Amino acid sequence: MKIFKLKNFVILIVIAFSTGCYYDKANLVYPTSGSVVCDTINVTYATQVVAIVNAQCNSCHGAATASSLGAGIVLSSYSSMKPYITNGSLLNSILQNGKASPMPKNSAKLASCSINQIQAWIHKGALNN
Repeated sequence: MKIFKLKNFVILIVIAFSTGCYYDKANLVYPTSGSVVCDTINVTYATQVVAIVNAQCNSCHGAATASSLGAGIVLSSYSSMKPYITNGSLLNSILQNGKASPMPKNSAKLASCSINQIQAWIHKGALNN
């Protein structure tokens, strides 16, 4: 009887190990087909930058709110944003690298794609395009 129980126990252990968890490469098991790619090559002010600034910055730095919420810094147009691009404070703020006041204030960084797009646009001359 003991041998029968031991044999069943061994069979149970073998089954458990053969069907148990295993590690695999997540990108092969869960492919990200159709995932969105962050385009930093074709970045323009009118297409990407305005959308990011409108969604993430202008609640405090819009023309109507900058004096009360945004320390007087207006980012709602290219011409009002240009001085902060030129002096580096816009990029340093969103990079939260300690060289300017981190933005968004008291919040996590912008999505890495948004940061990368603004950074690419600035490095390409920050054109009003």
